[in-house]
Amino acid sequence: MSRIDEARDVFSRIEQAWSDGERTALLTITQVKGSAYRLPGAKMMMTEKGKMLGTLSGGCLESDLYGWAEKVMEAGEPRLVNYDLSENELWSLGIGCKGTLEVAIFPIHPEDLFWQAVRESVSQDHAISLAIELPTGARAAFDGTSPISGDIDKLPEAVVQQLTSRVWSRTRAEVAVVDGRRFYIDTMRPNERLILCGAGHDAVPVSALAAKCGFRVTVLDPRKEFNGVKRFPTAEHLVVEPDQADPAQLTDSWWLIMNHLQMRDEAALRLALQAQPKFIGVLGPLSRTLEMLDHIGANMDSGPIHAPVGLDVGAETIDEVAVSIVSELLAARSARTGGPLHGRDSIHH
Repeated sequence: MSRIDEARDVFSRIEQAWSDGERTALLTITQVKGSAYRLPGAKMMMTEKGKMLGTLSGGCLESDLYGWAEKVMEAGEPRLVNYDLSENELWSLGIGCKGTLEVAIFPIHPEDLFWQAVRESVSQDHAISLAIELPTGARAAFDGTSPISGDIDKLPEAVVQQLTSRVWSRTRAEVAVVDGRRFYIDTMRPNERLILCGAGHDAVPVSALAAKCGFRVTVLDPRKEFNGVKRFPTAEHLVVEPDQADPAQLTDSWWLIMNHLQMRDEAALRLALQAQPKFIGVLGPLSRTLEMLDHIGANMDSGPIHAPVGLDVGAETIDEVAVSIVSELLAARSARTGGPLHGRDSIHH
């Protein structure tokens, strides 16, 4: 899955370039084999005057990509560019990643109805999926599972099925091959909402790090002297007791329970279980979590409970604990186990 905030920033900068009278191109990684700096679905934009936003390789390939983007903007036709980063004699860059990647470069015109629909959905924070035949051909955009723009009738049924069946489970963009035709399939969803129950000292680095990693953080704590913009500048603030919050307004969220007050933690845990949670992480020893669950008439099978929350990295300080907790959130979001990379031939498997 691609991050919708990255797409929103890219399209916003594209529109700014249009207002300056510049032609623009959207660049996205469509396929990776082996190891690469970024995964399929990563996006950036370029203008004819060399302005850029985003990165696909950490700076190694962008200057070469700009040369191809210039050709795309001039010709007005998409193009695929392939890189084999293991060819050190070719690149002479000592690039750490040794995989191969394919990049699609699309010219983006203000009058193109397809990209207009994509930009509109992205700006409204809607889940959107794209299917684009590579390098040129049929293309379609879906809002959730409903088609909104493009050549819907020209897509093979197998592509439509793959696109719509995994709107909420796709973890990265992919290429589907149907009858010899290649289709780039990409899903962009709103960032996951993280309800951080507790505004204590140790919640501050968790909130900041989770926000940097793409979570939309809401701090739930009734103490207004703690739960405010001064301590949590990147978060929203729900200044109520957990049992005063409406679970219907907090559905499909990720939860961290870390109040350090057992009665409030029990109320927060009850609220989380009522809100159709995606993930519930509980700070503290397992015995405490089991006791709280027993008090509220629930058990470990009542929801997606992770206790104690965090990966085992030997964390002690509050910053180290924040890294441990957010690392588990990232692993769960990407459907990974969170194990070490040591010994793997491919980083992104």
